[in-house]
Amino acid sequence: MSSMSKVKLGVIGLGGMGSSHLKYLTQMETVEVVAVCDVVNEKADKAAALYHTKAYYSHKELFDKSGIEAVLIAVPHYDHTPISIDAFRKGIHVLCEKPIAVHVNDAQKTIDAYESAKEHHPNLMFGLMFQERTYPHHKKIKDILDGGELGKLIRATWINTKWFRSQLYYDSGEWRATWAGEGGGILTNQCPHNLDLYQWLFGLPSRINGFAHIGKYHDIEVEDEVTAYFEHENGMVGHFIVTTAETPGSNRMEIVGEYGKLVYEDNQIVFYRTRESMLRFIKESQSRMGNVENWYTEIPVNVNVPTGHQVVTEKFIEAIQNGGGTLIAHGTEGINGLTLANAIMLSSFNDQTIKLPMDADEYEKKLGELIQSSKYKKTVRQDVVMDISYSQG
Repeated sequence: MSSMSKVKLGVIGLGGMGSSHLKYLTQMETVEVVAVCDVVNEKADKAAALYHTKAYYSHKELFDKSGIEAVLIAVPHYDHTPISIDAFRKGIHVLCEKPIAVHVNDAQKTIDAYESAKEHHPNLMFGLMFQERTYPHHKKIKDILDGGELGKLIRATWINTKWFRSQLYYDSGEWRATWAGEGGGILTNQCPHNLDLYQWLFGLPSRINGFAHIGKYHDIEVEDEVTAYFEHENGMVGHFIVTTAETPGSNRMEIVGEYGKLVYEDNQIVFYRTRESMLRFIKESQSRMGNVENWYTEIPVNVNVPTGHQVVTEKFIEAIQNGGGTLIAHGTEGINGLTLANAIMLSSFNDQTIKLPMDADEYEKKLGELIQSSKYKKTVRQDVVMDISYSQG
């Protein structure tokens, strides 16, 4: 297709995220929103009337009749897999909200369907909505690491507790914070972005120990506090600490290497740079104690750049128009952060170290058992006004 042609796009799922995407999609000059879809007819009808497009109530009917070239999927987590697979089979480009799936086996099925579809549609695009990769401070950290300025990495510690949620938040939806409806708690809902960033920056570890507390501070059947310990093949260790029960919360990342330490907190990156390799100093120093000479500087970051959901979508549309291109987050990468989430939970369930690649069948079986054995009775409040201005998302 011509690079000047508008991409005919449909949006599936018209809750909070789908509705938010529609606001900017309908303003993009490169996109024509030709259809919207939701299993709740009223939502589809309302969005169709608001944006002067056509409503569908089944994603299969949308794929068969609307003539869309691409779809943005913003539905409950378990539905990401079947809808994505059906789209690929029709040769439709997919941009899916996080996570790629609830468990690794479903993620692999999605990726397999994409790779199979590419045999007939070689320019088929598959993207994931990991917009935090566009944030300037995150990009700057990756540039520093990829440039080798820290040398051999020693430790990465991420405390990310700016996810405070009240009981009312969890009571605001039937599906929320249940094994059957959402497939997990903070790791599945709030932290896919963080886990994606971790693997984007450091790669996957080889060994994982997870400690997940189920309903420790809320009346829910899934995890609301998690601490994880990672060991990497290169010797680096990682710590990942998250909860929805701290206020004020923290978002602090420390990355230690042989040539110093990066500290990211409060939208500021500070580099504590050593004059020489700490590892060499350990071996060669004639002093029994003491420190390697070091100094610190704040790393300048240009924050006056476009970020967020629309940037991810623009790159996706641009790649479609050009018959290929680099996406912010390719869909096949989504299995990595999900692997971390599943492995952390499996480690906690079994009280043992999980080696990667993990046993995905074991985790899927455990999740099925949790769904089948659940006796959790939920109170749902419909009169909830969401205010996440303090939270990250």
